Amino acid sequence: MSPRTVYQRFFSVRRLSPEEAHTFANVDYRRRMAIVAEVADGPEPELIGVARYGPSSEESAADIGLVVEDGSQGLGLGSLLLEEILEAGEQRGIVQFSADVLTDNRRALGLLARHTVITRRTTSDGVTSLVFRRRP
Repeated sequence: MSPRTVYQRFFSVRRLSPEEAHTFANVDYRRRMAIVAEVADGPEPELIGVARYGPSSEESAADIGLVVEDGSQGLGLGSLLLEEILEAGEQRGIVQFSADVLTDNRRALGLLARHTVITRRTTSDGVTSLVFRRRP
């Protein structure tokens, strides 16, 4: 991923620490879930997108994150991953989701506006915090 894509996802340009990588790689399929998109264009599949949710402070809520590698952006993969992660969460009893998005990340904010019902939106220090549910 480009430094810009990494920054938009993690709010800094950096590599994941071993602890963060371990947390992201291990899901329990209930409170922590990940949906991945891969391209099988060689001997090993190439990861091109990930949507995930993880625990929130409320039992029936989850925080989500989504990233698509640069060459696959703008093709509808983000929409597909978002829909799949929201549906997976709902099937497991999650009724409310949240996300922090850089305020200048118009693509991510537009994606969430098109596919969810936003129930709360606050902006502070360049970060927009959203609370939402899946659009019926």
